[in-house]
Amino acid sequence: MTGTHFDGVNLAGAQFHAVLTKAKFTDTNLGETIFDDINLAGSRFNNVNLSAATLTNANLSGLSITGVTLANSSIEDADLTGMKINGVLVTDLFLAYEKLKFQGDQ
Repeated sequence: MTGTHFDGVNLAGAQFHAVLTKAKFTDTNLGETIFDDINLAGSRFNNVNLSAATLTNANLSGLSITGVTLANSSIEDADLTGMKINGVLVTDLFLAYEKLKFQGDQ
């Protein structure tokens, strides 16, 4: 089925194993889809709705996020080494926060 095009086909409940390299999804509803042990290295996401999505045990090293909404998002138990927000190291932001917090406690 290499090179097959699906348009308007209902694949609800379909299962794919070890396939779809270089696949392209356009105007596709993958709501409530479960991705497990998936390699998306080098993938590009544009105009994607990930609201209420959950990422666990994910390698996001080298990730670039631009023009996104992170309102009400939460990051926990994460390695933030080298991570920057608007060019500022997150670890530096936390150090500054802790310093101000300590000064306020005195």
